[in-house]
Amino acid sequence: MSHPHSGDRPVGNLHGTRSPVFGTAGVIACSHPLASAAGLQIFQQGGNAIDAAVTAAAVLAVVEPSMTGIGGDVFALVYDAATRTLEALNSSGRAGARADAGRLTAAGLHEMPPHGPYAVTVPGAVAGWAELLRRRGTISLARAIAPAIRFARHGHAVSDIVAEHWDRSAARIAADAPAAQLLLPGGRPPRAGEIFRNPELANCLEQIASDGERAMYGGALGKAIAADITRRGGFLGEDDFAAHTSNWVDPIHTTYRGHDIYEMPPNSQGFVAIEMLNVLEGYDVAGMGHNSADYLHLLVEAKRIGFADRGAYLADPAHVPAGVLDTLLSKEYAAARRREIDLRRTAAAYAGGVSFAQRDLGDTVYLAAADDKGNVISFINSLFDLFGAGIVVPGTGIVLHSRGSGFSLQPGHPNQLAPGKRPLHTLAPAFVMKDGKPLMAFGVTGGDNQAQAHAQVVVNVVDFGMNVQEAGEAARVRHSDAGLAVESAVDESVRADLRRRGTTVLNGRGEMGGYQAVAIDPQTGVLIGGSDPRKDGCALGW
Repeated sequence: MSHPHSGDRPVGNLHGTRSPVFGTAGVIACSHPLASAAGLQIFQQGGNAIDAAVTAAAVLAVVEPSMTGIGGDVFALVYDAATRTLEALNSSGRAGARADAGRLTAAGLHEMPPHGPYAVTVPGAVAGWAELLRRRGTISLARAIAPAIRFARHGHAVSDIVAEHWDRSAARIAADAPAAQLLLPGGRPPRAGEIFRNPELANCLEQIASDGERAMYGGALGKAIAADITRRGGFLGEDDFAAHTSNWVDPIHTTYRGHDIYEMPPNSQGFVAIEMLNVLEGYDVAGMGHNSADYLHLLVEAKRIGFADRGAYLADPAHVPAGVLDTLLSKEYAAARRREIDLRRTAAAYAGGVSFAQRDLGDTVYLAAADDKGNVISFINSLFDLFGAGIVVPGTGIVLHSRGSGFSLQPGHPNQLAPGKRPLHTLAPAFVMKDGKPLMAFGVTGGDNQAQAHAQVVVNVVDFGMNVQEAGEAARVRHSDAGLAVESAVDESVRADLRRRGTTVLNGRGEMGGYQAVAIDPQTGVLIGGSDPRKDGCALGW
């Protein structure tokens, strides 16, 4: 593949998708047009890609309250043009000092509750925004969140997909009185096109603009959240907020047919995408054909191997045995696992160590941005499930995430709930480089969908020559314990073939998350954006 726009073929929209977006000064792709527009305005005012990303993330925290917010977590991969380095920021929160797995098992629980106070860990989003701007940005946090404050104070028109998520979550929202008061105005979810305001959240954002991240970590906002969780019987206290730190870490890496693929290290599930690609590299994927039965069968088996390992080993890296990650990322390990795959039939199971319950959750926003200086960011911000833990802190307008539900209650498991520990995280921004230069920053939301969708996007670009728009718009599949969700564009003959091999085939409508990406043409330096029509958003450039 020569570059992410046209590959080794004439420029054109051969896969029937909408056109990619081009820019020379800046490009940003978000799941909501108001966020893309806010990021574009930062570019037009002289800001860089990191500035635009944080601004867009703050707007998304207001206009997609089902997906993201200052009550969530952040991960990012950041390429700095001045130093020519790619860094990873982990701003996920930790369990409270009072966290006690034994208390939950003694109460009869066998796995973490998906919602409620036990599922809440310290939200890392605000710390992540501040750290990104401090290290690689050019504007203040106050300036970056100013558009978000305006939308929270004066309102915004609810978009179609967000309205659908809101309606789907109405019963759970209604179960929490503060959440119902905020999120069910007039006793029901807002409909598409109706104006929603969150003045209490505007007040909180103004406090962050005034006091910086201290407002959340050691300040009044963190204290309010801790007091509410304590009242509800949860594990967080004021000291847990004051102790929060965000960490710059090295990305993990593999090669795939001459391309360098980067993901977040644990506690992110990024290694699963790398493991899948290492397995796929041993086959003639292009010769199998895009979304053929042979390719999709292979993809699912590679995913099942990766998820067996995820279930056994994904946890706070301080609690994973030494050497495990290096093994999982190695080509030798992939070659050994490849020998277990039968291309004619679905395996009964794949070993990966002791597993635990895995929920196929995931409500998240992903965005990507690039500027004319060469800076590129792959950024993800999330509440996890729709409206997170289903908790709104009274008087704040803050929806809290449910990342603590990713812990295990299994004694001795690396991911067992414990004080100060980060949980298994599905969040995984991705990055592709070629010949030492950034080629593409991308991500796909949707919990367990993320790693398996990353592998599909890389294959679309590298093996099938798709441009940055086509790669995300092409039909995808998503595997879970229930079976393989398949989008309607995959031919019925392929579905029948997969069933003959032992796969349960499901309707994939609404199951594929949302893709956003930016790419850089290595010949011209032109910036190229792609955005998933499965979401409300768009890519914008200038």
